[in-house]
Amino acid sequence: MGRTLAEKVLSRVSGGRDVRAGDEVMARPDFVVVYDFPGYTDVIFRQMKEDFGIDRVTDPSRYAIFIDHMVPTATPKEEELHIQTRNWCAEQGVPLYERRGIGHQVAAELGYATPGAFAVHFDGHISQLGAYGTLAIGLRRNILEAFVRERVSLKVPHTTRINLTGTLRKGVMARDVFHHIVRVIGPSACRFQVMEVGGPALQYISLEGRQTICGLAMFTGAVTAVINPDEASLAYTTPRNRIALPVETSDPDADYAAVHTIDLTDLEPIIVLPPNPANTRNLSEHLGIEVQSGYLGSCASGRMEDLRIAAQILKGRRVKDGFSLHVIPTSQDIMAKAAAEGLIGTLVEAGAFTSSPSCDYCFGRIATMTAGQKAVSTGTLNVPGRMGSPDSQIFLVNAAAVAAAAIEGRIADPRKYL
Repeated sequence: MGRTLAEKVLSRVSGGRDVRAGDEVMARPDFVVVYDFPGYTDVIFRQMKEDFGIDRVTDPSRYAIFIDHMVPTATPKEEELHIQTRNWCAEQGVPLYERRGIGHQVAAELGYATPGAFAVHFDGHISQLGAYGTLAIGLRRNILEAFVRERVSLKVPHTTRINLTGTLRKGVMARDVFHHIVRVIGPSACRFQVMEVGGPALQYISLEGRQTICGLAMFTGAVTAVINPDEASLAYTTPRNRIALPVETSDPDADYAAVHTIDLTDLEPIIVLPPNPANTRNLSEHLGIEVQSGYLGSCASGRMEDLRIAAQILKGRRVKDGFSLHVIPTSQDIMAKAAAEGLIGTLVEAGAFTSSPSCDYCFGRIATMTAGQKAVSTGTLNVPGRMGSPDSQIFLVNAAAVAAAAIEGRIADPRKYL
């Protein structure tokens, strides 16, 4: 019986032995990637020294710290956290990336999305590196283990395979594909497993779109997601790879926990209704709901294809009076490219508010809503209180639908603008 990509990667980092799903292993991460955040990095830095007597990490090049939350800072306490992180990284010789954008995206740009690599984080959205064949797992608070010893303990996860077939219709984007996957297989179908995505329809989904699908994998219950490297992803990663590794792919006869085939041919734009990320419906069934705010950004969107389609819809039009549209590119590199292409100018002329990349809009630190308000969002979550008051509501849609709603001040079908 063949092996999955996850089994192959964990075999390599567990001493080269042949490990299979269900085995307990001690695995050495190739990369330990985190962002500074209260209750995580500050606690880790303190516990390393006070609880374990460890002054330095081994092989600092394996680590990467991002400052992408609370950017810019709003209180002295927030700035103190960043200072602590800067000082720790300088003392340790650990690479620090500040104000470069959302870390999950910047990590891919900087080569941490190396095919065949094993990466860990405390945030599950690191799974988006799986779009390039990286096994990237969010360990939550167990991430401390990666700072105090070289190996982390884990059970090799089973893998569920998703085969995508068909083609994509006008106005349908990658996050519609992901939310449809949840609708078809259920929000716990990949519980504690790897969600492996493949099939002939991948040729119609960009690398950016694949990042979106993999980055949202936790909403199927998965610990991460992977896509077997192909010509397109290798063309992106090869010039960026931080370490030299064999490119791994799942064997044709790999043993999967389940295999699902999902036809995308008739898929239309999706809306995820509050109050949870599994409440998936067709957008066309919920047109006309008044909304006061729109957010285009987050680690799940805000990339070039998202900005392009929003600019296409908004070009020559205006955001409705009283509607707040926030467009936040995912990284500084993306923002620069969007500006050079004229997309930022188009969005600003239409009435959008654009700002440098930050995670803060996604978790409600900036542009918060009050009770009774509603937003359309390309953020990661729509749970109560995510973007402000617990009595506000968040409707998750694709970037085109955010732009269409900004024009009309209500949930609208973007296809009529395309």
